[in-house]
Amino acid sequence: MKKAILSALIVAAGLVACKDNGAATTNAAAEEKQTVTSSDIAYVQVEAVLAQCDLYLNEGVALKEKTEKAQKSWAQKEQNLQASLAKLQERYQKGLITTNDAQKEQANIEQRAASYQANAQKEAQALDEENYVFTNRAQDLLQRAVEEINADNKYKLIINASALIDADTTLNITPAVLAKVNELYAADKNAEKK
Repeated sequence: MKKAILSALIVAAGLVACKDNGAATTNAAAEEKQTVTSSDIAYVQVEAVLAQCDLYLNEGVALKEKTEKAQKSWAQKEQNLQASLAKLQERYQKGLITTNDAQKEQANIEQRAASYQANAQKEAQALDEENYVFTNRAQDLLQRAVEEINADNKYKLIINASALIDADTTLNITPAVLAKVNELYAADKNAEKK
């Protein structure tokens, strides 16, 4: 009886050991396939690349200044129209002009305002389109730069640093991406000249 129990325990232990060994082998193989090392991951500080690249320094700054100048001009024109209207109202209330003359001046101011609004709207649409094209060019350069840097599929994951909370600086490929963006920009500019 003792021999039968002992034999059953040995057989059961052997089966459990074989079963656990097979599971351990399967888990190890699965972990080996899914393991991503730190050299497979990189991050890019996209905002830094876009702010420091030659495209932005050569064209983006000028576009930003053009937009700001247009916005200041629009604000000044609106203030001038409001001041003209306030001055007209004041002159009318003081009895310095007739109702007929006040109505003519008001119609003139309203006509100038409508003309200004139409021109400002056209100018704003043109600036929006320029900004849209500039943004698309910057994104295209960035995408092409990352694709060229990772042409050998060295990285399995490249992320935007704006989503990072903490990361080792050795994973930062921002300088390489910036250099490649500038290289591609220069190549595009040379191609345009030809």
